[in-house]
Amino acid sequence: MDYTYAIYMKNIIKSFYLGKNKKLEVLHGINITVAKGEFVSIVGQSGSGKSTLMNIIGGLDQPTSGTYLLEGVNLRKLSKNRLSDIRNQKIGFVFQTFNLIPRSTALRNVELPMLYRGAGKAERSLRAKELLEMVGMGERLEHMPNELSGGQKQRVAIARALANDPAIILADEPTGALDKKTGEMVMRIFHRLHERQNSTIILITHNERLAEETQRIYTLEDGLIVGEREP
Repeated sequence: MDYTYAIYMKNIIKSFYLGKNKKLEVLHGINITVAKGEFVSIVGQSGSGKSTLMNIIGGLDQPTSGTYLLEGVNLRKLSKNRLSDIRNQKIGFVFQTFNLIPRSTALRNVELPMLYRGAGKAERSLRAKELLEMVGMGERLEHMPNELSGGQKQRVAIARALANDPAIILADEPTGALDKKTGEMVMRIFHRLHERQNSTIILITHNERLAEETQRIYTLEDGLIVGEREP
């Protein structure tokens, strides 16, 4: 049953140890499923546990207990090196702060995940160009990040997230640093990816309006899922 999901989380608990016999439990038993090809949002205000949950979904951190399967693979049973491989191959990250390499061109930034995968130079260059064309950045291939607007940087970041054809795109407040018009443009790109390529997308946001654009909404509050609904 679990293998039909891109994401399957069962009773995920995350605690941070603050010292001898002291711990802070941040996530209190999270249950989430995301079907392959689904566009889902996780909504929560600051302090709700969104960042902690995102780090676990993205394989950047491990839960204290519970089950997390990514396309049927139990991430809790993987070594650090294997987990790193899974992150690079299966998850495309899009962050609010773009996280582009400042001294690399748009093209090189998109090529980077493929370099870690071991792809050859010709393959990297061709796919990076195709992805940048797809997000409307074909004329900015050789521009450095400081020569791009916020919306252009985010489009480069989306192209980079797609570089290794990931199982899921994990978008953490992707429009948070953008004005309303530019944010809407970025959301249109996500919708196009979902509709045309059947991409699995998880949007993590505090913005209820953005969440309403997705197929299903989980509401996170004080480390608990307190609601699940369709818009």
